[in-house]
Amino acid sequence: MGVPVARIRVLVVDDHRIFAESLAAALAAEPDVEVAAAGSGPAALRCLERAAAEGRGYDVLLADAELGAAAVPAPRPGPGPGPAGPVDGIALVGAVRAARPSVRTVVLAEKDDPARAALALKAGACGWVAKDSSLQRLLAVIRGVLRDETHLPAALLTGVLRELLADRKHRTESEKLVESLTPREREVLRCMVAGLGRKAVAERLFLSPHTVRTHMQNVLGKLGVHSTLAAVALARRAGVGPVDLVQEPGLTGDVVERGGQLA
Repeated sequence: MGVPVARIRVLVVDDHRIFAESLAAALAAEPDVEVAAAGSGPAALRCLERAAAEGRGYDVLLADAELGAAAVPAPRPGPGPGPAGPVDGIALVGAVRAARPSVRTVVLAEKDDPARAALALKAGACGWVAKDSSLQRLLAVIRGVLRDETHLPAALLTGVLRELLADRKHRTESEKLVESLTPREREVLRCMVAGLGRKAVAERLFLSPHTVRTHMQNVLGKLGVHSTLAAVALARRAGVGPVDLVQEPGLTGDVVERGGQLA
């Protein structure tokens, strides 16, 4: 009697039906690979949920980098749909990473793009592979990511490293700007990140609206931006999180900005 072969379960996600089915058929010819194909983000998420519920989760997800945007349920570990939202190939990688961290994701791309590859890695992808790669190359990547390896084409390494270093530089610069704020200004900034307007911030911090407006103007000036949206984007790059609104749900939903001006 032969020794049972441990099978690798692979899910191919591509909205080009012929490509997805052809790739799935080629992979399925391998004795240790079990494969299925999905034509969209929603279909992929349904496959992942169904497989997990059956106790036969997928090991690797191959996602088209240019997967068309669609409204999909936000994935979560438990069963049942979540709120709808747009997803492309890289967004799908991030969603799967958050909901099914055991699934390794590899991006399939028509062309090498350092910026997109860097985004994919930051989203949680373990590899970036050209669609015209040989089957042997793709199989090597699939088996490699299951050993916790990260796979990138050699031609992309320099560009991806440059993108990641630039992102780190911007984050470091943002952190320094945030450090220039006073403790009270940081509190105000965290309220802005949470989406609170001037009145809600005033109620939360027990300050007058006029004082809050002054603090907000000081925050914008020290951060070198001209709108609350830009301040929030910079704060998020610096790792500044929102204030906890769990105990005060009535403070959410205020208008933060009108036409680039403080509300």
